[in-house]
Amino acid sequence: MTIFQAIILGIVQGLTELLPISSSAHLNIIPWVLGWIKQEEFRIAFEGFDVALHFGTLLAIAIFFFKDWINLIKGGYKQVVKKEKTTEGKMFWYIVIATIPGGAIGFLLDHFLEDALTKPIIIGIALLVMGIVLYIVDKNAKSNTDYEHMSFKQTFLIGLSQALAFIPGVSRSGVTMTTGRMMGIDREATAKYSFLLSTPIVFAATIYKLKDFVFSIPFFIGIVISFLVGIFVIKFLLEYLKKGSFKGFAIYRVIVGIVIIVLSFTI
Repeated sequence: MTIFQAIILGIVQGLTELLPISSSAHLNIIPWVLGWIKQEEFRIAFEGFDVALHFGTLLAIAIFFFKDWINLIKGGYKQVVKKEKTTEGKMFWYIVIATIPGGAIGFLLDHFLEDALTKPIIIGIALLVMGIVLYIVDKNAKSNTDYEHMSFKQTFLIGLSQALAFIPGVSRSGVTMTTGRMMGIDREATAKYSFLLSTPIVFAATIYKLKDFVFSIPFFIGIVISFLVGIFVIKFLLEYLKKGSFKGFAIYRVIVGIVIIVLSFTI
């Protein structure tokens, strides 16, 4: 893998992981469209590289929400040890519990069906369908709940929906934000919870795939680039969603999905 390829993929990861447009779809499709996947050296280096790029955006989330995570951990500890009930303690245990089913189901399905689901036609259909679903749900959903008042049922179902993220094109942030909006959570709150919820699963995936990492200059460049772009995207999205909607992202998904479906029959 060249430095140029690592930079491109790092930028793509930073942009698409945190927006509801699917990083796995873009990381699979771009090498396919550009012909990189035909290069033996690239294929070998790419094994585990996508997870390393996810680690870059994980660092972005961890640093951006550093104070939140400190307060969440403290709150979770106090709720168990000192029996002190706080919003932070409640949300910490909601995240822990919500991570388990989605992570376990997603791991099993990804392990057995990964190769079958990385075909361009499947990715295109997933982008298209989820784009339509996101648009309809976001347009019609009410914003009755903010971050501090999310219930156990809401957080658990959002966590469970993560299992669908094993399909490239669905998008972890896309499906969790869609589920959150479906249950009446406001856009900014569902985005923040989606980011926090992704932290333990991406961290676990990084540890699991550590043996597949090919450490090199492009490897580290890709991580740094995805981290830097990720920081910018988190700040942008949280500010944008205070007044904006998911409409633009949904339209983008539909257009890209259609293009990929067409290309799958011509390339």
